[in-house]
Amino acid sequence: MEQQETPVPAVRLDAVVHGRVQGVGFRYFTALKARELSLSGSAVNRPDGTVEVTAVGSPSAVQQLLDWLKSRQAPGRVTMVEAEIAPATGTLNGFHTG
Repeated sequence: MEQQETPVPAVRLDAVVHGRVQGVGFRYFTALKARELSLSGSAVNRPDGTVEVTAVGSPSAVQQLLDWLKSRQAPGRVTMVEAEIAPATGTLNGFHTG
C-alpha cells in the first residue's frame, strides 16, 4: 500500500524591512522572488520609508524569502528586518506590490 504525504500547513510571514528600500526596485524584486517560491502575499511601501512584506506558503519557502530579504541579494540596502512567522489563517491570491 502506497503512503500519501501529509501536506505541510502553510505559514505566514509578516515583515517590515528597514533601510534604503524604496525607489530601488525592492518591491518588484521581492515579488519576483516570492513568485519563484510559489508564495502569495504583498510588498507595500510604508510612509516611514520601510517596506511591509506579507507572504504565505510552505515553511521552507517562507524561510527562503526571509533569508533573501536579509541578504545582499535584495536590492537597495537593508539595515534591519523585523519578522514574525506564524501559522497561516485564510488564503491570499498571487503576490502583489503596492
